[in-house]
Amino acid sequence: MRINRVLLFVTCILFSCQKTEHKRILDIVKEWDGKEITFPTHSIFTIQGYDTIPYKIPKSDYKVIVFVDSVGCISCKLQLPNWKKFMHEVDSLCDGNVPFVFFFQSKNVRELRNILRRDSFSYPICIDTEDSFNKLNRFPDVMTFQTFLVDSGNRVKVIGNPIHNLSVKELYLKELTGMKSNPLPVTTVHPDSTEYHYGTVGKNKKESKKVILHNTGKEVFRIKGVTTSCDCMTVEYGWDEILPGESAVLTVKYKAEEPGDFWRTITVYGNIPEKSFTLDFWGTVKK
Repeated sequence: MRINRVLLFVTCILFSCQKTEHKRILDIVKEWDGKEITFPTHSIFTIQGYDTIPYKIPKSDYKVIVFVDSVGCISCKLQLPNWKKFMHEVDSLCDGNVPFVFFFQSKNVRELRNILRRDSFSYPICIDTEDSFNKLNRFPDVMTFQTFLVDSGNRVKVIGNPIHNLSVKELYLKELTGMKSNPLPVTTVHPDSTEYHYGTVGKNKKESKKVILHNTGKEVFRIKGVTTSCDCMTVEYGWDEILPGESAVLTVKYKAEEPGDFWRTITVYGNIPEKSFTLDFWGTVKK
């Protein structure tokens, strides 16, 4: 059973990775499958980084553990609005019996507080400035593998971020609910490009790009969803399927951040052989 679970997870991840990444990913998944996660003896939890609350790590059949390190763009990693949607979905399916435990390793407490307030995220979180949680467990240094679904003994059942990868999200829901999905017949979809250039964008300005998807296969393409590498990117579409031989449009909006060059991605999921494909968006934010 353990080997089957490892292979299922690796299959979901490897479709979106280069061949050189395969062994590294397989090694990480094998190492963490069934591994027990340990919590610090004394962890201080707050609401939005301000009000300390008497919070204990819940005992439950399952829990989701989210660790976020301080490397890179914190806002990009967090995507808290998407976490709120996922938490609501899990609560609805599991009658509120699956707690979420958040550890944020960040020395920039002010920035983190601002993000939590901006996104109205009022769930208990631990701002672990001493990195004690990571020191106990030595988590992978790749964001993709810093989120875990664990059992009652805090042993890892699924590793991966369900916000950044919809295939991983499916594994979470399957483990939690036992839901089985009937696979759809696959088709082929080609975007009009794989790279899109926004050019020069003014700070705090918004720019849009149209992405045209062509169904070049013989089956109906049914979109499962779209993820973004950063919450500065949003994707809009008013359709859920593309008939064979037809096309549809995604509108990809970017809200400019700090001045300088930027590179962002979106990943489209659906009934295609690779399960998903990723598109690149780049440009420069002027001062």
